[in-house]
Amino acid sequence: QVQLVESGGGLVQAGASLRLSCAVSGRPYLNYVVAWFRRALGKERDFVAGIIWGSGTTTHDDSVKGRFSISRDNVGRTVYLQMTSLKPEDTAIYYCAGGLQRSRTPMTRPSEYGHWGQGTQVTVSS
Repeated sequence: QVQLVESGGGLVQAGASLRLSCAVSGRPYLNYVVAWFRRALGKERDFVAGIIWGSGTTTHDDSVKGRFSISRDNVGRTVYLQMTSLKPEDTAIYYCAGGLQRSRTPMTRPSEYGHWGQGTQVTVSS
């Protein structure tokens, strides 16, 4: 059974950087996908970025391209979300999700992921 635990959230000013971590316990398969989603207050849970564990193939949502970057550490079994140039609209609870690969690129719909972390709050002040 794979378990996911997020860390690294916090309160920062606009323009700052943060790095979120998702510790993956258990033994993810090569075709396992780990993704970051976020839910802003009153909104749906939106895809941010995803990575295929074996190949390292990544996908980023257009809203974060050029500012956020997802990566993984195979040895440490950790997936990172490096966030730069943060904006107030990035304020949300960020969730780490895991699921088996269904396509050549990471899935983007929450329903395609079966494992979820508890979430970590990111607040960006203006």
